[in-house]
Amino acid sequence: MSIVEMKVPVIGESISEVTLSQWLKKDGDIINIDDPICEFESDKATLEFPAEAAGKLIHVAKEGDDLTIGALVARIDTSFSATSASTATIAEPKVESKPEAPASDVNSQPGGHPSPAAAKILREGEVNPSQVTGTGKDGRITKEDAVQATANKTTVPTPQPSTPIEESKSVSATMTPIVAGERNERREKMSRMRRTIATRLVSAKNNTAMLTTFNEVDMSGIMALRTKYQDQFVAKYGIKLGFMSIFAKACAKVLLEMPDVNAFIDENEIVYHDYVDVSFAISTPTGLVVPPIHNVESLGFHEIEQKLKDLAVKARDGKLSIEEMKGGTFTITNGGVFGSLLSTPIINEPQSAILGMHTIQDRPVAVGGQVVIKPMMYLALSYDHRVIDGSTSVTFLVKVKELLEDPTKLLLGV
Repeated sequence: MSIVEMKVPVIGESISEVTLSQWLKKDGDIINIDDPICEFESDKATLEFPAEAAGKLIHVAKEGDDLTIGALVARIDTSFSATSASTATIAEPKVESKPEAPASDVNSQPGGHPSPAAAKILREGEVNPSQVTGTGKDGRITKEDAVQATANKTTVPTPQPSTPIEESKSVSATMTPIVAGERNERREKMSRMRRTIATRLVSAKNNTAMLTTFNEVDMSGIMALRTKYQDQFVAKYGIKLGFMSIFAKACAKVLLEMPDVNAFIDENEIVYHDYVDVSFAISTPTGLVVPPIHNVESLGFHEIEQKLKDLAVKARDGKLSIEEMKGGTFTITNGGVFGSLLSTPIINEPQSAILGMHTIQDRPVAVGGQVVIKPMMYLALSYDHRVIDGSTSVTFLVKVKELLEDPTKLLLGV
């Protein structure tokens, strides 16, 4: 018998521990080299762990275990050859081996591997993944598949597009109904990402002199710009012009003019940047992530929109890499997509400032001595007073407001 030990690899210089979120292969499965056998959840991302050899998989760690770098995860008995794998009854045939399958079924296979978010929903709904039809790539079970499966208790879910509010309603529908008079409670281990988020938020509150300044912006100019040029923009670039790229470009322009807001403290030094890497807060089923887009000051609006779309898809599928999570000199978060009218965002350490966008709401405002209705948005800038003075923070927000209210200046670079 020849045994290969599978140990937690070095993932990143700042990561010393991971959580085994789920096994992708069963104990005793015959696997091939490079087959993903499990998923690790680190502080920043979810990663698949590929097999280093072919053979019979022997589980050592359990789902939910916290493992340090170098800890033993599994063993592979390599005396089981590739031939054994192809003839073993527990091995599942691959989609590619079924050329007779209809084209419509290629991406809809029962018993695919669930994404981390889908796995959590299926566990809570007590649904066996082997009974769920995956509609994702290579038969992967998506979050929408899991929500539908647990809601209907069916083996053939049909995913439906939904808003964040609708998603929360669907998940809530799978929970045990509350009976009047009962006083039940349940305990659930916090995910590694949720623990990391909790630690970082407390650290930001305790270790920075955080204040928030507010302003409001008339969105009429931006909305008129998007209405007038949206079709041409889509025809040329294949993606819509959204609010986020406009806000990012406005912030980048002002950040280069006011480097204090784009800086951060490193022990007894202040680190300044001649570039702008904007981190965007993205809500996922497992928590909030803030991957950055680098050199926003040098990118076109369509490039920002495409990069943001790609990051959002990866984040919600748990596919963000460690490299994609690194960096960031300033953060933008948009609570408006959830209906937030006003909030005080928390700084994303080690950064010194974060801009909070909010919902657009028609409100009466005074223009030229007359009361008119305008689409208004409140802006909030939380900042570290150790680096940024009050006057600097207010000036920064006013400059951003001016660019947003007259986006032609932003397009012309004046």
